[in-house]
Amino acid sequence: MTWWTVVRFLHVLAAALWVGGQLTVSLVVLPLARRLLDERRRGEVLTAVGRRFGIITAAVFLPVQLGTGVALAWRKGVTWASLADPGYGRILAAKLLLFCAVMAAAALHGWASGAGRPRFARIMAISSLAGSLGVVLLATALPAT
Repeated sequence: MTWWTVVRFLHVLAAALWVGGQLTVSLVVLPLARRLLDERRRGEVLTAVGRRFGIITAAVFLPVQLGTGVALAWRKGVTWASLADPGYGRILAAKLLLFCAVMAAAALHGWASGAGRPRFARIMAISSLAGSLGVVLLATALPAT
């Protein structure tokens, strides 16, 4: 095991926890809250869950993803110009663009939730989750060499 194995592991772990957290909230917490809690209590619980997930994302997931992602790209010799190259470069560029879109959608979801715009918040939550799954798909498509 090398240092780079640990860096890659942390990158994958943070991504798995981020996407897994989104899936857990969407498929487990939200349906149960809708079924078991009155509207006021449901709002309180979901707001608390969202805030906690947002804080953990900002404090842990995002810094780990950015730090390990930059380190892995540096080790691989990725440059801005190489992001236009067929294969690895273009797939990585697509992954990075989609990751930025996911972060924007997640931020808009948080804003819309706090601003009392539930329809827009739901659209942004679904967009963020779908985009996150797309990021994982693109990550698995990156050539090993």
